This record gives sequence, structure tokens and C-alpha cells, in this order.
Amino acid sequence: MSDFSLALNEDQLQIQKWVHDFAETVVRPAAEEWDEREEFPYPIVEEAAKIGLYSFDFMANALLGDSTGLTLPLTLEELFWGDAGIGLAIFGSGLAAAGISGNGTPEQVVEWVPQCYGSPDKIQIGAFCVSEPDAGSDVSSLRTRAVYDEANDEWVLNGTKAWITNGGIADVHVVVASVEPELKGRGQASFIVPPGTKGLSQGQKYKKLGIRASHTAEVVLDDVRVPGSCLLGGKDKLDEKLAKAREAKLNPGIASGKQPAMATFEATRPSVAAQAIGIARAAYEYSLEYAKERKAFGKPIIQNQAIAFMLADMITEIDAARLLVWRAAWLSRNGKYQNAEGSQSKLKAGRVAVWTTERAIQILGGYGYVREYPVERWHRDSKIYDIFEGTEQIQQLVIARAISGLRIE
Repeated sequence: MSDFSLALNEDQLQIQKWVHDFAETVVRPAAEEWDEREEFPYPIVEEAAKIGLYSFDFMANALLGDSTGLTLPLTLEELFWGDAGIGLAIFGSGLAAAGISGNGTPEQVVEWVPQCYGSPDKIQIGAFCVSEPDAGSDVSSLRTRAVYDEANDEWVLNGTKAWITNGGIADVHVVVASVEPELKGRGQASFIVPPGTKGLSQGQKYKKLGIRASHTAEVVLDDVRVPGSCLLGGKDKLDEKLAKAREAKLNPGIASGKQPAMATFEATRPSVAAQAIGIARAAYEYSLEYAKERKAFGKPIIQNQAIAFMLADMITEIDAARLLVWRAAWLSRNGKYQNAEGSQSKLKAGRVAVWTTERAIQILGGYGYVREYPVERWHRDSKIYDIFEGTEQIQQLVIARAISGLRIE
């Protein structure tokens, strides 16, 4: 019988240290400033590009060159230990890249994924556009329409997207739109909107509770015309999928394929969960050191069981969540998902991040509540992990459907 091991290999250990050093020396010192400014931190992203962290090559190696699936989660944990808002600014383009990789042809992947990053001399940004003002968790109800203009071999997109990371400032927008609304989620497709395309504009920019260095805004599509080659997967594949969906509508027992948005989210949920763990770990480590140094009634407060037991629970929950993430990342990389393990990891990690950061505030007391100390920012940042890329309740729904095999409503 082989030995059980969770040891990282030498390359992964080097990457972990490399990213942690960047998070410690570049990201964390800048976190408060960019949180206050509520602007996309171009200078920090440019620094990440210079060292190769913000690049197509790094993402390709972390995803395709790693059979364990662990390199990306451990990278994200370290970076988001530095700051979640800046971390999302650096890795937000990865969601667009994942949307292209998950739904596009090999030729489209080669052409468009590098354009989500650009180069160290001229960085570019990607955005993945799914959610809408009236369709967040319910992606089957998207109103954004894509109509094919056969005479010109173009698709015409109209609608408004909401809560979009990098929305409006991105060079490459990946837009999920409805082609046949009567088929709901099965009648959707993903489209590339190239840089400078007329008709795409930024709507309102959201002023958020947390992750404020990450740009989040509406994307307005007004008669946006894109070439037929910008339909991810190609027209033949879409026609085949739509035909199956029509047949499945008449014969419910027939499978009709995955929704393009869901295919992307399934692949990225362990990575999103790893981000939450980075925030939780930052809060735990900070409050641990504080508890060892802060004295009350003549002794360090960690010598009080009330504080010590909170910290014991915090590290236990963080380690448990990380194990779920690593398992999900390995299963995802090796095509072994069985019971929505990606959703399990995100559900647990989001809860742990919110709970751990709240406990950190409690340990610091009044100091935890003021902006002079970082734990209040970590708490604000953590809450989004119960909401985006599938709320806590949506994760529960996905898991319940997976374990029961039934349509839970």
C-alpha cells in the first residue's frame, strides 16, 4: 500500500514561496490604499506582470502543467492572504480565460486567452459577463440576446450585465447570452467581444462593502456586432447543442448538455474557495499574534480559554476547508467529480472565511472594529465568498441535486 501524503512537490513549494513573498512585500503594503481608493490597482497588476504572475504563461503552466490541480489553489491562497481586492484585480481575468478555455475551440483558446493578459509592457484585462440585474443565481433566465445575422456572418448582442468583475474596463469581454430563450439555460452561448467593439460600454460602477480594489460594474450591450468566429465553440457545435436541447424539451429524459456559464463555474469553484481560505488564514495569523502579545489582567489574552479555544477552532476550520479545496482541485483536474465536490469546497470555504474574520474582530475587540487594523477589511472582503459564483444556498442546491439525483427546487 502506498504512503498517504499531502506533501507539495518542489516546484509547488517554490511557487508558494514566490507568491507569498510578492503578497507580503508588494500586495499587503498597498492593500489599505487601494481599498480606500476603490480603483483598479494598475500599478500592482503591472508589478505582477513584470514577475510573470499576471500572465498567460503562468496560468497555462498552473492549469495544464500540473496533474495534481493544486498549484493554482495554493497560489491563490497566498496572494489573497495579501489582499482579496488586489488579488481579484490580478486574477479576475482568469475567469474570462476559463470561460474561453471551457467553451472555445483550440484555435479560439490560442487566439483569445493571451489577450486577456497582454504583456508586461502593455497589460490587458479580461471580463466574464454572466449575471444580470434580474438574473444572478438563476442564470437560466438571462435576458441578454444574441441574434445571428446570417447575411454578414455576425452575431448581434443586446442586454445589460451586472456585477461584472473588470466590466467595461476590460479589453476582452466574454458574454453569455440567450440564443433561444424558450430553451432557457440550454439555449445559451458564449461570445467574445473583442477590444474596441462598438456598442459595448460600462454602466454603473458599484460601490462595494469589500474587495474594493477590484473593479465591479455593469456592462451595457447596445447592438454589439461580433464576427461569427467570436461564437465560442463555433456555429456547428451550437446548432448541435440546440437541436439536442429542443429534443430534450420534448423528451425530458434526454440529456442536453451543460450551460456555458455552469461549465465555467464548475471549473473555477475550488480556486474561488482557495481565495476565501487565504483571507481566513490572514485573519487567523494576525489575531493569533495579537493574542500572544496583548496583555489583560497581567497575562497574554491567549492564556484565557475563551480566546485560545476560538483560535483552536479557527485553525481547525481553515485546515478542514483547505482539504476540501485540494480534494476538489485534484478531482476537477482529473475529471473525477462525483458529488459536486467543487461546490462543497466553496460552500465550506466561504462560511469559514466569514466566521474566522468575525472571530478575529472579536479577539481584537475594539481594535478589530477600526480601520487602523486590517481585520475589519478582511471581514468585509470575506462576505462576497458567500455570494458570488453561486451563493451559499446555490451551492447547497447543487450538492443536494448531486447526492440525490433528483431535481431539488
